[in-house]
Amino acid sequence: MINTRDILETIHMIEDENLDIRTITMGISLLDCCCGDITASCRKIHDKIMRLACRLVDTGNEISKEFGVPIINKRIAVTPVAMLLAASGGDPVRYARELESISNELGIDFAGGYSALVQKGFACGDEALIRSIPEALSQTAHVCSSVNIGSTKTGINMDAVALMGQTIRATAEASAADNCIGAAKLVVFCNAPEDNPFMAGAFHGAGEPDCVINVGVSGPGVVRNALSKIPGGDLTDVADTVKKTAFKITRVGQLVALEASKRLGVPFGIVDLSLAPTPAVGDSVAHILEEMGLETCGAHGTTAALALLNDAVKKGGTMASSHVGGLSGAFIPVTEDAGMVRAAACGCLKIEKLEAMTAVCSVGLDMIVIPGDTPPEVISAVIADEAAIGMINHKTTAVRLIPAIGKKIGEHLDFGGLLGGGPVMALNTASPAAFIARGGRIPAPIQSLRN
Repeated sequence: MINTRDILETIHMIEDENLDIRTITMGISLLDCCCGDITASCRKIHDKIMRLACRLVDTGNEISKEFGVPIINKRIAVTPVAMLLAASGGDPVRYARELESISNELGIDFAGGYSALVQKGFACGDEALIRSIPEALSQTAHVCSSVNIGSTKTGINMDAVALMGQTIRATAEASAADNCIGAAKLVVFCNAPEDNPFMAGAFHGAGEPDCVINVGVSGPGVVRNALSKIPGGDLTDVADTVKKTAFKITRVGQLVALEASKRLGVPFGIVDLSLAPTPAVGDSVAHILEEMGLETCGAHGTTAALALLNDAVKKGGTMASSHVGGLSGAFIPVTEDAGMVRAAACGCLKIEKLEAMTAVCSVGLDMIVIPGDTPPEVISAVIADEAAIGMINHKTTAVRLIPAIGKKIGEHLDFGGLLGGGPVMALNTASPAAFIARGGRIPAPIQSLRN
């Protein structure tokens, strides 16, 4: 039963602590749009998405107004486009342009699924789609791309890793006139989930229903404020407070998800209870860690504090909803988090520390600006390191690096909006070129044999 105190507390969380629903994402299967002619396939895609998502934006706005809960983005995620390309052939960028046109027509914020799943090798359509990513992302504003290059069950496809290093660099170059924004819409996964509502990594997996509603919540400011009320508490108190707060945040997300599902006539999928920060003051995961007692995010102890936070968020969230999925945990996208930006700018937060942190949190090396002259093989090696953490630890890891073309260490790159901006961070420049050039696959670890 909802009481007055719960209502007032939720209002305070929304008005003063930046609680919001980061996204309502409609997942749409395009498998029935596959055909041998790319023009016909694009026409089928347009008709299906328009039929299913025509009320997505209006419904999100109505729920936001009626419930008083900010819903920041309305998005769609589709079947990995490389699967359609395998059937149709032709220029893959036509699919990107079709998704862009649909996004403009519907007024949605992002469309995810310009993707390929190549963890064990390249199927028909995969390599062509990957090589088209620089052109596709530089020519569109809403389309996002992801490539899964490894998993615990399959190992790591190092040929794909090498190709993605080149692709990230080429995507940044193709969009250099627009602050290299293309690379900010491209993520490389290991163990990619099929139901992730967050961009740039959202796609609609083959095991998903024909259409589904997934919701992503956000509330770092709420968690930080809750911790500020227990300055003398021990770390058990900290964990309990985070759990209780994550429970409340997730309940708000589930309420919105169920209402959107009912109004749109589409099944409810999952709530992703990730603490997704924004550049806004007071909405930072780094500030939560500092509220626990760290002088600055990146100090020794950061990994332990983040492990506590991530675990407590999951425990609280899973008590609030039986359908938690996606990534779910604490995100650490550098440019999108005001506290991370400050820590990186002062030199306390370095790439090596971020890599260690990814072993215990959601996703991975996210929204990190690197020097524009970084060689592709170094980018590939960063991807391989992060994928290894995910593969060995049975978790999703990802890399979203933005080579800042024409900029050097310490300079600043700004994207605006939720993507924020941040300093160019240093990478280890010792060459991994010979290692990357070997190609092949890093075999799956012994932990993969669990049957």
